[in-house]
Amino acid sequence: MSSNDTDSDASLDPRDEKPQYVLPLVVRIERDAPPARTDALETSARAVLEILADDRSLGDGEWAQAMADWQDARIRKVVRRARGAEWRRAGALPGITVTGRGGAEVRVFPPVPLDGWPKELAKLQVSGTDLDDPAEPGPVPEGAAMLWLNPGVGMSAGKTMAQTGHGAQLLWWALSDADRETWREAGFPTAVRTASPEHWARIVGSGRLPLVRDAGFTEIAPGLTVAAEGNAHFGADLRL
Repeated sequence: MSSNDTDSDASLDPRDEKPQYVLPLVVRIERDAPPARTDALETSARAVLEILADDRSLGDGEWAQAMADWQDARIRKVVRRARGAEWRRAGALPGITVTGRGGAEVRVFPPVPLDGWPKELAKLQVSGTDLDDPAEPGPVPEGAAMLWLNPGVGMSAGKTMAQTGHGAQLLWWALSDADRETWREAGFPTAVRTASPEHWARIVGSGRLPLVRDAGFTEIAPGLTVAAEGNAHFGADLRL
């Protein structure tokens, strides 16, 4: 499968002529109990999948038009952080809160215009989302789809959360309706791991998996960041 663009390629693109939207995600980072980095990355990916599959995003649902407009243009996601009262105010807005392993919490909101953020979200900071893993991530849960990080690219946790969200979305687009439903019913099991250099070279060389290509507008130079690999229940063309 060839590479896919998200908010990626900075060259001229017909999508740039359309109204531009962004998918807001807010990660809860309490001062005394921040989530582990990998837990936050996996929860961000699942949050994107939850809103893609939600009834309100489909058909005549209340979020359907915003979701369609967002997906017709460049696929932008921005991750901000909140704690305490900020998190409670964000939680009062329409959206979906997803809780991951280790108690990581991410709330995803329907897309908004680039310059039309709700004031409760606009005041939240993008910086300060650097997180660590206190220990090596545990075993990959059985049946989880894999999001492989490019080992040669360093990103903040917030930037990486957006990228894993992109990877999950590309995999969702690549699946049949039946496979989407199977994944949804299982709770969207998803694991994020950094590939070894050798494994990453094999992923890219195979041409089989959806690849996130970042435009390089923030933090990093343009290039590949994430590969999305299906689980054993999906078609073999989405696995190495």
